Amino acid sequence: MADLSAFPITQKWPAQNPEIIQLYAFPTPNGVKASIALEEMGLDYEPHLVTLADADVKSPEFLSLNPNNKIPAIIDPNGPNGTPIGLFESGAILIYLAEKTGQLIGATASDKARVIQWLMFQMGGVGPMFGQLGFFYKFAGSEIEDPRPQQRYINEAKRLLGVIESELSGRDWIAGDYSIADIALAPWLGALDFYGAKEVVGWDDLTATKAYLERFMSRPAVEKGRNTPARPT
Repeated sequence: MADLSAFPITQKWPAQNPEIIQLYAFPTPNGVKASIALEEMGLDYEPHLVTLADADVKSPEFLSLNPNNKIPAIIDPNGPNGTPIGLFESGAILIYLAEKTGQLIGATASDKARVIQWLMFQMGGVGPMFGQLGFFYKFAGSEIEDPRPQQRYINEAKRLLGVIESELSGRDWIAGDYSIADIALAPWLGALDFYGAKEVVGWDDLTATKAYLERFMSRPAVEKGRNTPARPT
């Protein structure tokens, strides 16, 4: 049996089956990247609900795995050379799982480069900019009287959506075949609905992007992964 005692996080979230991947997450756009990938790749895993409350993400146990106090994070008891490995950062987890399984990362070196290119586009652009849009449009930032911060992120979201719309013209998936780049990108497109920001970014005009999100959401692995771990009732 795998020994995960070197990972203090297992003291707060005990592993029922330490032989399989342990997922620590909450169903946010970043959190579901890992669960969707695990479902798509057919990997056995055990989900642990880590809420966004300080009592969880800033607990010593969680910080021992991710000092940046963000979900998701994983422990793979069967890491490189059979040695357990802990990882954080959703993009890094996606690349690790894709390389571990040889799935969803492209068939050739050129394909892989394009997949990682679009994964980085999401990690460096769409995620941070859409997150700021949510803060300034829906949450506390919306109370700021100065309109410039909100408008900055509306404009940047519209610009990024224009890039996506153009790229998806005539293709089903962002990097060619379905890949981890789509698993990274599509959940953030879905976040626009949660932020109530679809109208302000011109969502209805993005016909290719809308169809893309619908294709993504209709995948059985996506449906399951989007709801794993289950939100608290």
